[in-house]
Amino acid sequence: MKAVEHLKTITHHRSLVRQYCFRVGLYWQGITHDLSKYSPTEFLVGAKYFQGDRSPNNAEREKKGYSSSWLHHKGRNKHHFEYWIDYNKDKDTLLAGMKMPVRFVAEMFIDRIAACKTYQKGAYTDASPWEYHSKSRLVHEIMHKDSLKLLEHFLKMLAEQGEGATLAYVKRYLKYERKCALKAWIKRYLSGRKV
Repeated sequence: MKAVEHLKTITHHRSLVRQYCFRVGLYWQGITHDLSKYSPTEFLVGAKYFQGDRSPNNAEREKKGYSSSWLHHKGRNKHHFEYWIDYNKDKDTLLAGMKMPVRFVAEMFIDRIAACKTYQKGAYTDASPWEYHSKSRLVHEIMHKDSLKLLEHFLKMLAEQGEGATLAYVKRYLKYERKCALKAWIKRYLSGRKV
């Protein structure tokens, strides 16, 4: 029975993420979001530790001291800031968060909305993702400062202005970022050509 409930939960979560990703123009990310949750490594652990009101990874971590499912998941899904942790080139600390591409910060933002809606159900408000984020000490300690600033900008906007206005803003922001990236690529391409 837990396996069926877990399957329903992750499928509902993915459905929400897909809807929001489509609304901001992240079609491929909406389709492929969290597919690793259906792999045996993640699904079997998720079903075993399923509770319905929080991530099974937390229950596994409490019992074993780590979450094998989470270690598998974060290494395969670029919308998690933990995916972007690498050795620090500045050597101040051993590990540091690398700057995330904006499209993955946007997917992380959407993932937070969907996770809060999935687990909080009727208690969800537009402030829920910000409140959840505010409690996460690790995010503030290791996530790249620029990526963190953008994520927090989206989360605060959601809490203050609501879902419709924030998703419209994220869509415009992503469009602008793509346009800037294209201009930079064309400039590099043209400067590399011999005339």
